[in-house]
Amino acid sequence: MPETKVGILVGSESDRERMQGCTAALEEAGIGYEFEVRSAHRTPDSVAEYARTARERGLRVLICGAGLAAALPGAVAAHTDLPVIGVPLRSSLSVLDGLDALLSIAQMPPGVPVATVGVDNAKNAAALAIRILGA
Repeated sequence: MPETKVGILVGSESDRERMQGCTAALEEAGIGYEFEVRSAHRTPDSVAEYARTARERGLRVLICGAGLAAALPGAVAAHTDLPVIGVPLRSSLSVLDGLDALLSIAQMPPGVPVATVGVDNAKNAAALAIRILGA
């Protein structure tokens, strides 16, 4: 089993399937990861703890999949100095077909950087994480 270097976080169990492109790409590259479900809105303290302790657990990059208000990547970035990659996810509840999540993740305030990939493009998040790890 490869050393765990990437943390993948989603706000709901229903997001797991759409992150499969990410997990498959990391597995193919031989990069270990952990996958957690924690919500920025329902369990904010748990999200903050996850982000604050990520480096201690050996993680080097965090990938967050989120839909609708897409607060998860920004909430994570506010509590860590590790690179955070946001994956905007479509939601059946969205009136903007994922554009709301894309804008929420891309428009972080100064000092809270979050790299953003395309809507439902978890595979690109893994590709970016692999490049960061190789830098």
